[in-house]
Amino acid sequence: MATRKNTQPPARHAADSHDLIRVHGARVNNLKDVSIEIPKRRLTVFTGVSGSGKSSLVFDTIAAESQRLINETYSAFVQGFMPTLARPEVDVLDGLTTAIIVDQQRMGGDPRSTVGTATDANAMLRILFSRLGKPYIGSPKAFSFNVASISGAGAVTVERGGQTVKERRSFSITGGMCPRCEGRGSVTDLDLTQLYDDSKSLNDGALTVPGYKPGGWSYRLYSESGLYDADKPIRTYTKRELHDFLHREPVRMKIAGINMTYEGLIPRIQKSMLAKDRESMQPHIREFVDRAVTFTTCPDCEGTRLTEAARSSKIKGVSIADACAMQISDLAEWVDSLDEPSVAPLLATLHHTLASFVEIGLGYLSLDRPAGTLSGGEAQRVKMIRHLGSSLTDTTYVFDEPTTGLHPHDIQRMNGLLMRLRDKGNTVLVVEHKPETIAIADHVVDLGPGAGTAGGTVCFEGTVDGLRRGGTITGRHFDDRAALKETVRKPTGALAIRGAAKHNLRDVDVDIPLGVLTVITGVAGSGKSSLIHGSIPAGEGVVSIDQGAIRGSRRSNPATYTGLLDPVRKAFAKAHGVKPALFSANSEGACPTCNGAGVVYTDLAMMAGVATACEDCEGKRFQASVLDYHLGGRDISEVLAMPVTEALEFFGSGEAATPAAHRILGRLADVGLGYVSLGQPLTTLSGGERQRLKLATHMSDKGGVYVLDEPTTGLHLADVEQLLGLLDRLVDSGKSVIVIEHHQAVMAHADWIVDLGPGAGHDGGRIVFEGTPADLVADRSTLTGEHLAAYVGA
Repeated sequence: MATRKNTQPPARHAADSHDLIRVHGARVNNLKDVSIEIPKRRLTVFTGVSGSGKSSLVFDTIAAESQRLINETYSAFVQGFMPTLARPEVDVLDGLTTAIIVDQQRMGGDPRSTVGTATDANAMLRILFSRLGKPYIGSPKAFSFNVASISGAGAVTVERGGQTVKERRSFSITGGMCPRCEGRGSVTDLDLTQLYDDSKSLNDGALTVPGYKPGGWSYRLYSESGLYDADKPIRTYTKRELHDFLHREPVRMKIAGINMTYEGLIPRIQKSMLAKDRESMQPHIREFVDRAVTFTTCPDCEGTRLTEAARSSKIKGVSIADACAMQISDLAEWVDSLDEPSVAPLLATLHHTLASFVEIGLGYLSLDRPAGTLSGGEAQRVKMIRHLGSSLTDTTYVFDEPTTGLHPHDIQRMNGLLMRLRDKGNTVLVVEHKPETIAIADHVVDLGPGAGTAGGTVCFEGTVDGLRRGGTITGRHFDDRAALKETVRKPTGALAIRGAAKHNLRDVDVDIPLGVLTVITGVAGSGKSSLIHGSIPAGEGVVSIDQGAIRGSRRSNPATYTGLLDPVRKAFAKAHGVKPALFSANSEGACPTCNGAGVVYTDLAMMAGVATACEDCEGKRFQASVLDYHLGGRDISEVLAMPVTEALEFFGSGEAATPAAHRILGRLADVGLGYVSLGQPLTTLSGGERQRLKLATHMSDKGGVYVLDEPTTGLHLADVEQLLGLLDRLVDSGKSVIVIEHHQAVMAHADWIVDLGPGAGHDGGRIVFEGTPADLVADRSTLTGEHLAAYVGA
C-alpha cells in the first residue's frame, strides 16, 4: 500500500520571520507620522521632490537609530569619545540591521589628506617599498610624508637589581616627510606689502591683516611688545627690529600687564590662517590669503612631499612618488607585473583595492590627489571602495544620490554595483532622483506630495511599474524627456581659452560662446572642471557657484545667509524708532535664557545631549519685549516662521512693503525655494537646497558670466524643468551661462555643447565635440552623443 507523504511545508523558523524594517510614527524634521515597511535584502529607492523628507526618513531616522544602537553596545568610557546621538522622533523602529552610510560629505580638507591616505592604498604601498625597495632605507614610516625624521639622545634612569642606574640612550625615527614643505608639497611665500604699510608706524595703524585692528589684542601684541619703537615707520626698522617683528620665535612676555606669548607676524599668520584648508576659511580671510600668499611647488621635493631618501628607493625603476603620481588604472597594471612570493598577500590586497577604483569608475585619479579636491560624487565613490570587497552580509547600505557627478555611461556601472551589494544579502537603501537608478529598484517609496511643510508623507509604496501608474509627481514625470530646441540662440561673443593644460587637459584651445546657455559635458574625470574652473577664475565679471557646503552654525538661516534680515530689521526699527540690533536673535534682542538659540542644551556626558525648547521665549529666540513690536500685524518671530512665498506677499505691499526684502525673496522663489521658511537652520537644508540658496544669493551679482557646477544635483525631475526656466531667464536678461552637467535634459536645452573625452584621466582631456545639441545627436560620435540620442528618442 502506498503511504501518503506529508505535503505540509516545514514550519518557518522564528528567526526567518524578520524580513522587514518597520518604521512607525516618524516625525523627524518635516515627516508627518510616517509609517512604512521596507523589505530587507532588497534594493529600495526613496524618491520625491527636493525637501520632501527623503533624507529625514532614511538618514536621520533609520540610519541614525541604527548607529545609535550600535554605539550603545560600547562601554560608557568608549562612548565618551564617540559622537553622541539622540534617539530620532519615532514611535517604533523594528528590524534594523547595522547601517553603513555612504554619503556625499566632502572628504576632510586637510592639506595632508590624499586619495591614497584616505583609502589605505598608501599604507600598503609603504609596506611594499619598505620590503622590496632598493636601496633599503627603513621601515614603512620612511616612506610616509606625514612622519618627520627625528632623533635624540640623553640620560635615562633605570631601576636594576635594587639600584638606580643612569644610562645614556639615543633614538632616531626615519620619516619620509620633506623637511622644507613639511609634507605638504608646496611652500608659501607671503607678500609683505599685503601685511603692512611700511610707510606708517604701528601706532598709526600699519598692519593690514584681517582681524588685526588697532586696540585689539592681536594688534597690541606687536604695538606694545617693547621690542621696537611703535612710533617709528616700519621701513626705518633696523635688521634686528625687523627680524623681531616678522620672524621672532615664540617667547613668553608681559604685555599690558598680562602674560602673553609673542611671536613674529609671519609664523603667527602661517599658524592661524595658512594651516587651514582654503575652502573652510571665512570669505574675507580667503580674500586676504588669495591676495597675500603665493603657493609654489616645493623646490626640494618637487611637490612629491617626500624626502630624497624616500624617492631614491625603487622597485623596478619606480619610486613610491612615481607610483602615487601614476593614474590608478596604470598603477594597478604595474602592481600586477610584480611577482614576489614573499609579499604575495600584500600584493593581492593592494591589487584588489586598486581594481575597485577602476571598477567604480575612478581609475583616472592618482593616489597623490588631495582629498579636498574631490567632488561630492567622487568622495562618495572613494568611500564605497572599502565596502566593495567586504564579506559582511545582512547589513544595510545607505546611499545618498550615488549617481551624482556621473555621466549616463557611468550610471549603468553604478547600478551594477548597487545590485551586487544587494545580491550578497544586504539591504540597500538609496535616495535618488535619476530615473535610470529608480528603474532597477525592487521597492520604491515616494515621499511628498510637495516640499517642506507640504511634504513629509508617503505618496506611494510599491514597484516601479506601480509608480509609473501611481499618479504622483514622480510617477507623472518618470518618463519625461526634454526635447531638443528647434532654434538656438546666437552668441554675442566668445570667451577664448588657449593652451589649457591643468590636470589631464592636453593643451586645449576652445572658444566658449557668450550670451547663450553653454553646457560642458563628458564622462566623469574627462577634464570638465579643470577646463572651466582652471581657465575661467571667479572674479571680475564671473560668478562661480559650486557644490561646496555652506558653512554655517545652527543659528544661520536663509534670512541671515542671503542678507534678507538686514532690510527686515531696519523696517521694524524704523516703524518703532528703536535700534535694528533689537531684532536680531544673535544680538541685543536675544532671549537671555537661551542666548537666542531657541533651545536649551543639556550636556549629559557620554549620553546624548538633550535639547529642550526654551521655556522663557517658547522657542521664539527673542526677548518678550521685542515681540511687542509689530510690522504689518506680525512680530519678528512670526516673520521668520513664514515660508518664502508667504513672505514675498507680506513684504510686497501694504504697511510692511520693503522693496529690498521683496527683491531677495523674489530670487529665492525663482530658484524654487518658495517652501523654505526664513528662519529654518541652514544645517537642516539638503544639498540641492543649499546650492540653490547660493544661486539665489549670487543672482544679484554684477557678473556677466555665470558658471554653475551640476546645478541639477539633488533636484527632482519636476524641479529640473523649473531650473531650465531659471537658466533661460538668466540668459534672456543678458547673462552668459556656462553649466558643467551630466543631466540629459540640460544638454538637450543647451544652445551650445562642448564635450570632453573620449575617456577619463589620461584617456580624456581633449575636446571631442563642439556644436549644437542637434548636431551632437545627429553625429553620435561620442558617448555623450549616443546617450543624448537615446534620451530624446532620436
